[in-house]
Amino acid sequence: MSDRKRAAKGGLNYPGIGNTQQGNAPGVYSRVRKEVRLGSGLALYRRVARGILGWELQRRAGLRVRAEAPTAVPGTRVVSGFGIGPFRLDAPCEVVWVRHPAPDGAPQSAGFGYGTLPGHPARGEESFEVEIDSQGEVFLRIQAFSRPANWFYAVGGPVARAAQRYVTSRYIEGARTLAAEGTPP
Repeated sequence: MSDRKRAAKGGLNYPGIGNTQQGNAPGVYSRVRKEVRLGSGLALYRRVARGILGWELQRRAGLRVRAEAPTAVPGTRVVSGFGIGPFRLDAPCEVVWVRHPAPDGAPQSAGFGYGTLPGHPARGEESFEVEIDSQGEVFLRIQAFSRPANWFYAVGGPVARAAQRYVTSRYIEGARTLAAEGTPP
C-alpha cells in the first residue's frame, strides 16, 4: 500500500512509512540508531521479543500505554504518554510492521515499528527489535526518524531531542531488565 493510501486510511503523517524495517529514513528527518548487547541464548532472545511485542519496553521506560491490542499487530493504535495530570503529553502511534520470532534457530530478529499519528509531538517512525546472531549473542536495536510536528515543538527542539535521548535510554534499561529476568545471578 502506498504512503498516501496508508496516510488517508490510518492518519499516519510522515513519508517513508515502514522505512525503519530496512533502517532507512527520509533525508530531512533526524535519525536515532542505538544498538546494545543484552547477553546470549535463545531463551533470553525469546523473553525480550515477548516483552517488545507486548509493549513492555514502553511500560518499563515509565510511559503509560493504552493499546488496542495486547501485542503489536500491524494497524494497532497505541497511545503512550508521560507526565502528570494536565501536564501529560500523549503520543499516538500506529504499528506499521511486525516481525515475530521464528520457532527455532539463529540468526533471526523480532520486533515492530510504529509511526506517528496526528496529536503526536513529532512526525516519524520508531522501531524496537531484538536480534540473535549465529553465535547466540542477543542485541537490542532501536531506530527512529523524526521531526517536530509543528512550530511549537520545533521551537523546543533541543528539549525534544534531550527527551528522545532520555526515553531511548529508558527503553534500553527496560530491555536489560527483561534480559536479566530468569537468569541466575
